[in-house]
Amino acid sequence: MDEFAMGSSTENSGIKLTHNPWDLDRVPGGSSGGSAALVSADETIFALGSDTGGSIRQPASFCGIVGLKPIYGEVSRYGLIAFASSLDQIGPLTKDVTDAALVMDIISGHDPKDSTSIPASSNIYGKYMSFLKNDVSGITIGFPKECKMEGLDPEVENAYDNAKKLYKSWGAKVVDVSLPHIDYSVAAYYIIATAEASSNLARFDGVQYGHRSGNAKNLIDMYFKTREEGFGPEVKRRILLGSYVLSSGYYDAYYKKAQKVRTLIKQDFEELFKQKGIDCLVLPTAPSAAFKIVEKIADPLQMYLSDIFTISANLAGLPAISLPGGFTKKGLPIGMQIIADSEDKLFQPAYTFEQRTDFHAKRAGL
Repeated sequence: MDEFAMGSSTENSGIKLTHNPWDLDRVPGGSSGGSAALVSADETIFALGSDTGGSIRQPASFCGIVGLKPIYGEVSRYGLIAFASSLDQIGPLTKDVTDAALVMDIISGHDPKDSTSIPASSNIYGKYMSFLKNDVSGITIGFPKECKMEGLDPEVENAYDNAKKLYKSWGAKVVDVSLPHIDYSVAAYYIIATAEASSNLARFDGVQYGHRSGNAKNLIDMYFKTREEGFGPEVKRRILLGSYVLSSGYYDAYYKKAQKVRTLIKQDFEELFKQKGIDCLVLPTAPSAAFKIVEKIADPLQMYLSDIFTISANLAGLPAISLPGGFTKKGLPIGMQIIADSEDKLFQPAYTFEQRTDFHAKRAGL
């Protein structure tokens, strides 16, 4: 995985780079790229990942598998090293939607050791399996027009348009909708996430947590050398940015404004789901298929933009799932993402799409 879950390609790993089973010259996505690659390569039945801004769904898209970000608080985060606490969620990466439901029936539910965990009344074993219905007739599915943005790969756009046609042919009510603030999601996310990261990672000072420098002259020198040696360049970049936006004179200009934008993004979803009667939204998972190793590592901004379609679900605390939605001409998987305000409205259209297409049946190397 990317170090401290910070990255979209596993190229920021503190140990070794992970390769994509579909093409070893390409990244598997990130930060949970190792989990996605293992499932995609049939080396395990399922794996867990952490999703702060798309780190389960984007690697699932790149590796041609299913990745689920549960609703905030549905899965305990006890034991998870915190990146951005208001965004982080643990979820499964699986070979199909049924396996995702099976895993969620095991790992979901209340945990008294996690203060953000949803109360115990929501933990009903078999709940997720009951959502697997092969039928979308009468369901209203929104397709945000903002997804047709500059930089969207034409092959991803074709897969997105194909999904729209398929759902319509299966009896779903397909509606063009708008998420007017989605363009601001990346900027808001990277202010909020880095601010929370700089706070969470302050504990790694060489005293109680993680690495401790053994080459220090005194206590202050140990603090400095520990943090210099113990963090990679991407982690340092985000800690610096987070500390900056929280500093005196910049808090209101950046962090407070980002939180206001987050509220607007959440309200966009609420308007569609609660006022306009949209059951779920369909978006691309990522603007492209898996890119080549080192292709974007020198340009952090381009790397950050690979999460543009996934970040908004984290900012709003909504559940979202990525599943195989097509392939490029080179045979690389393309992910399709569904976002809803409850898991039943998420799993039913996902399961229907999977059962009536064969994109999930193809495996890497076969």
